[in-house]
Amino acid sequence: MVQERILVVDDDEGLLRLLTMRLSAMGFDVTTCMTGEEALAVAKREVFDLALTDLRLPDLDGLSVLEELRLIHPDLPVLLLTAHGSIPNAVEAMQKGAFGYLTKPFDDKELKTTLEKALAQQRMSREIQRLKLLVKELYGLENVAARSPKMQALLEQVARVAESDATICISGETGTGKEVIARVIHCNSKRARGPFIAINCGAIPESLFESELFGHVKGAFTSAQSSKRGLFQMAEGGTLFLDEIGEMPLNLQVKLLRAIQEREVMAVGAERPTKVNVRIITSTNKDLSAAVRAGAFREDLYYRIQVFPITVPPLRERRDDIPLLAQHFLQQSARRMHKEMRGILPAAMQKLMLYSWPGNVRELENVIEKVVVLTNQDMITPDLLPTSTESTEGQVKPLTEAKEEFERNYLKEVLQLTGGNISRAAQIAARYRADFYKLLKKHGLHPGDAKEEKDTDSAESA
Repeated sequence: MVQERILVVDDDEGLLRLLTMRLSAMGFDVTTCMTGEEALAVAKREVFDLALTDLRLPDLDGLSVLEELRLIHPDLPVLLLTAHGSIPNAVEAMQKGAFGYLTKPFDDKELKTTLEKALAQQRMSREIQRLKLLVKELYGLENVAARSPKMQALLEQVARVAESDATICISGETGTGKEVIARVIHCNSKRARGPFIAINCGAIPESLFESELFGHVKGAFTSAQSSKRGLFQMAEGGTLFLDEIGEMPLNLQVKLLRAIQEREVMAVGAERPTKVNVRIITSTNKDLSAAVRAGAFREDLYYRIQVFPITVPPLRERRDDIPLLAQHFLQQSARRMHKEMRGILPAAMQKLMLYSWPGNVRELENVIEKVVVLTNQDMITPDLLPTSTESTEGQVKPLTEAKEEFERNYLKEVLQLTGGNISRAAQIAARYRADFYKLLKKHGLHPGDAKEEKDTDSAESA
């Protein structure tokens, strides 16, 4: 469980030591400050679950500290420490947003009871979010249909890596279910009780990206009326999922690299970095290695996120899973639309099985939902399926022809990559030079073709 953090502000050194010992024994992570200014500076760069401050401080009074803390973190519960003669001030503080107050001297039981009350609301809010995520995750587990050998192998990988804290990069075409896999990893990890924060790197304007990811302090820019936690801080103790990381602006990639390496982030406008405890899972539908070669993605970041790569196969390569997925989506859609649906006729299922599914699992879900909306029957029949899902049997190449085409394209790509250098090309292909030459001869290829093509490209770019 993630330790809750408490900020304690008091100019009495002895009381600070005592409170630190008491709160640490209760399982809290404690940060202490002796002045209001120091406390506000710390609150601007770090995130706390609760603040405990004396009403009388040498530089600022407790009411001012309260008001400033509430401006920095509007949801932060603040407790006041007060002497008997200051109770009217404590009442005024509660009117200004303080959660409550403790009158000195107080015992451990009173302290613990008050803290528990102050933290209860935040804990409840976090628990509701966790349960929502868990319900959603359990509801979505059926999407990870694993009847096909490729998906069984993938889920074996997921089971092995889930318990570790290794950084993961999930590759796959659009609609294959990369986020579902990321959520499954999170919910089967030791961080399952922590948050799962997902961000689509292609959906955030570049000007806001840094603030969204790392947060900002009050006054960092014109519209920064209060401090804001970034997604890294929001994922504390849990998992941060960076969807479509290939879309991240190049100038921010170096900052992400530092955050992953050092496990600390620098909020916009902050003077010092903040430590974070998060697991990073990324996903992409791009060839990141090609993006590295093209200069569109940092090589050092590429290797940092590829600690444990996972590839989600497209639906056309896991056809055994289509019946399972189709039935699941049918039940989902029928429930939502309050319709009685018994199933899918064999002829309709065959039609689904033969389609190439360029949109993958997401496209299958949309097709089933559309059919359920349109039909007045309790079974899905072939005529109900859109014309775009007609059989592609005649378009599928024979296996031998498809393998030959792949082999030729692969050899051309390796030659192009190495500029026609046979030794390097054979090494990449894991073949002896003699065997590699035989393959080239088989497909009518020559190393000089790649050199000429490379020279032509260079001349054109010049």
